[in-house]
Amino acid sequence: MNEQLLFNLVDLAGTFAFAISGATAARRCNLDLFGILAIAFITACGGGIARDLCIGAIPPAGLSDWRYLFTAIVAALLTVVAYPWVERLTYPVRLFDAMGLGLFAVYGAHKALLFGHNAEVAILLGMITAVGGGMARDVLLARVSVVLQKEIYALAAFAGAALAVIGEYYHWPAMWATWLPILFCFGLRFLSLHYHWNLPRFGRERDA
Repeated sequence: MNEQLLFNLVDLAGTFAFAISGATAARRCNLDLFGILAIAFITACGGGIARDLCIGAIPPAGLSDWRYLFTAIVAALLTVVAYPWVERLTYPVRLFDAMGLGLFAVYGAHKALLFGHNAEVAILLGMITAVGGGMARDVLLARVSVVLQKEIYALAAFAGAALAVIGEYYHWPAMWATWLPILFCFGLRFLSLHYHWNLPRFGRERDA
C-alpha cells in the first residue's frame, strides 16, 4: 500500500473513531441533533486543527478538506441511529477514544515530521493531535477532561507518538512504523482501563 494513502486512511479512521466518541458523549447529555454533530466534529478534528496551526499547515485540513467533515457527520449519524447498540459496548466513549488516540498520535507525529519539524516537536504535536479534540469535547460538555485526571491517557498518546517517530527515524517499513505504535498506544490505554492503572494522585492537604 502507498505510504501516503496508508496515513490518509489512518487519519480518517481516527476521525471516525473520535467522532463516535464525541457523538456518544453528546447523546448522553441529551443534546439535539446539531449539538451532537457539532461535538462529534470538534472531538474528531479539534486536535488536528490545533496541530496544523502549530506547524503552519494553513488552512487546517480539518476545515479545508471535506472528507473530515463528511466522516464526522457519517459517524455521528450512525451513532444516533445505532445508539442502543453502541451503548451496549463496555465503556463506549472510552473504547472509541482509545482507538482514536492511537490513530491520531501516530498521524500527528508523522505530519509534523513531514513539515520538517524535529522529533521533540513531532512527539508533542502527536500527543496534542490525539488529546486536543477530547479536551475540547469535555470543556463544551462541562466536565473535567480525562487528560487532567489520574488515568493513563495523554501518556499513552505520548508513548505512541514517540514510537512512531523512532520508527520513522530508523526507517522501519511503513506498516510497522504505523501499526505498531497505534496498537501500542491503544493497548496501553485499553489495559490501563481494564486493570485500573493510574498515575499518582495526591489528596488535598488538610488545613492546619
